Amino acid sequence: MKAVWLRWAARIDALTLRERAMVAVGGVAGIVFGVYFGFTDPANARERTLRASIVQQRGLLQGVDTEIAQKQAAAAADPDAAARKRLKEVQAANTVLRAELRNTSRGLVQPSRMTALLQGMVQQNGRLKLVSLKTLPPAGTTDGNFAEQGEGSATAAAAPVLPVTPLSTTPPGGTAPVQAAATTTPAKDAPLLYRHGVQIVLQGAYGDMVAYMNALERMPAQLFWGRAVLDAAEHDKSTLTLTLYTLSLDDKWIAL
Repeated sequence: MKAVWLRWAARIDALTLRERAMVAVGGVAGIVFGVYFGFTDPANARERTLRASIVQQRGLLQGVDTEIAQKQAAAAADPDAAARKRLKEVQAANTVLRAELRNTSRGLVQPSRMTALLQGMVQQNGRLKLVSLKTLPPAGTTDGNFAEQGEGSATAAAAPVLPVTPLSTTPPGGTAPVQAAATTTPAKDAPLLYRHGVQIVLQGAYGDMVAYMNALERMPAQLFWGRAVLDAAEHDKSTLTLTLYTLSLDDKWIAL
């Protein structure tokens, strides 16, 4: 083993300064790719699966609530034994679905606890420096898909519409007919699920950063990885920027 090490050391010593720099850059790139593919990709797959399950359950709950309201209205107008029986069955199914949804959400970190949890884990590590910690605006979804933070679409301004005077068909001395009310735009569906994000920036040794991310993976309560960026420009003072998410049934968020 020592002989192999000496041969590699001799090869590196024989390289020019430029070649050594290229080897160092390649090593840092390998570390960055290892961090990304080792932590981000598996967590993204779990997030998509859990998110689809929660959205599906919320959709079923909305359908059950609508059916309950319809059955209650029918029972009030014309009480019927069969309708009352069906109403009880739907209410029982509604209770079961709500319990399943609560159990699914119980395994996630609550948005109000995210910042304190991340800070506490940095303090437990003891060797990492917390550079910054900020919350991201919550994002809602009606179909299980979230837009990336900062995304937006530019909408071209519409050309002004000039008023047009219609031809009058009212005879002289008659009363003009009342115009029909303008059609209103239907309201958007309320989000079924919200994603709450936190961006944390750490500074320290690479091994301590890996230990911190492993600790996040081992937590009983689950978080989702959004992005991991490692800046290893300085050997003993690497900077890691992590974007982490949790899911919630409401948009409540405790800001820093």
